[in-house]
Amino acid sequence: MAFFLAVALSFIPAFVYAAIVYWLDRFEKEPMRLLVGAFIWGAVVSTLGAIIWTSVLQLGIGLLVGDVAADIAGTTILAPIVEEILKGLAVALIFLIFPHEFDSILDGMVYAAITALGFAATENVLYLYFLGYQDGGYDEMFVLFFLRVILGGWGHAVYSAFIGIGLAAARLTRNPIGKFFFPLLGLVVAIFLHALHNSMAVFLVSAAGLSGFVALLLVDWFSWLVALVVVLWAIWREQRWMQEQLRDEVAMGILSEAQYRTASSIMGQTRARMRGRDARHFYNACANLAQKKHQLARFGEENGNSARIAQWRAEVARLAPLV
Repeated sequence: MAFFLAVALSFIPAFVYAAIVYWLDRFEKEPMRLLVGAFIWGAVVSTLGAIIWTSVLQLGIGLLVGDVAADIAGTTILAPIVEEILKGLAVALIFLIFPHEFDSILDGMVYAAITALGFAATENVLYLYFLGYQDGGYDEMFVLFFLRVILGGWGHAVYSAFIGIGLAAARLTRNPIGKFFFPLLGLVVAIFLHALHNSMAVFLVSAAGLSGFVALLLVDWFSWLVALVVVLWAIWREQRWMQEQLRDEVAMGILSEAQYRTASSIMGQTRARMRGRDARHFYNACANLAQKKHQLARFGEENGNSARIAQWRAEVARLAPLV
């Protein structure tokens, strides 16, 4: 019973957080199959890989410097490096196999955050059951739930989001140096934030108690705020693309003025997508059309942009009378 409760307390909030991430992707929604795959990768592959590789590396360090130092290094150095690399691999695979799905900075953040939420869900099960319930019963389990899932629920998602930003920036730049540098920088930032959190938890909280814990939360929440600002900027940028790129479709008679205004409005899209399946497909098609037109203008015939534009324009024309 306790184990299944730990699963529920870990995965249900993770699904809620994932739904929030999906909602924030206002215009061009990412394919659900890729998001589900990213979540499963985080929950299974990243978690198991992190347990194995961190344990192996920690064991090696323990043989050199002793178990106490190895435990500290495992938490503050090895875990952040191994976990962020394994989570980042899912985003990198999507980047390499489905590059046309990386249309904006927000896309990279979405894939990375969903992967990280899967990882966090499985990790939280282990913490809540083995370090919570088995050590102190249900009371300890609920304390850990409040600390890890409620107060720290966005931690892994925000760390890994910077990997997604780096990969998306590499996708969107034509500078060969940037294509190498941006993913590396994103990984370094993710590892740094993760290591900073773990180091503060190990050293500052144990030394300063409640004040150290408050300081840890403030540092974490500030990084969350920075990530949220990037998300809002990315949404605004995509809205500008919608406004610029869909004007031609109005002139061509494919979109009405009302449909154009709704397609390029954050709140308009939100309300319109609640009208049914046809409306959701229509406005998603509008967003895909705008994204591909923007890519054609910026990168030219990359991955067959003209053909994709023709396909999405035909889909918009087909669905427009139904909306």
